[in-house]
Amino acid sequence: MANPFRFAATITAALLTAAPALAQSDTPGTMTVELNKFEDIDTGGCRAFFLFRNGSGKSFDGFEMSLAILDGDGVIDRLLAIDAAPLPVARTTLKLFEIPDLSCSDISEVLFHELTSCRPQNEAEMDCFPILELDSKTAAPLVK
Repeated sequence: MANPFRFAATITAALLTAAPALAQSDTPGTMTVELNKFEDIDTGGCRAFFLFRNGSGKSFDGFEMSLAILDGDGVIDRLLAIDAAPLPVARTTLKLFEIPDLSCSDISEVLFHELTSCRPQNEAEMDCFPILELDSKTAAPLVK
């Protein structure tokens, strides 16, 4: 006759071993959007360098965002619509965007206002806010 305690211990050990793998498969990856650098341009505007670190497990054919640019007084100066696609899976992609008629030193904050499109390749639009992580290496924070 089999030992019931040994059987229970074997089942418990198997469940504990499988638990991390099960938890990882239910957890989506992340898409990190990093405001990496500002650079003044000759026309009086500012060039923003963004890094998109796609650890989501999906490639994106659509990734359009709306950013609110706040001036030195913390007042919204403008909204910018930016199309960052395509974003390949497991890659870091550099995208440059120009903010006309505003000096980089006059930008106090960048608000990730809205994600107007987030479409994985060969899939329907999805809500990407839960997988977004924001970071800034500039003096102006990038916030949700």
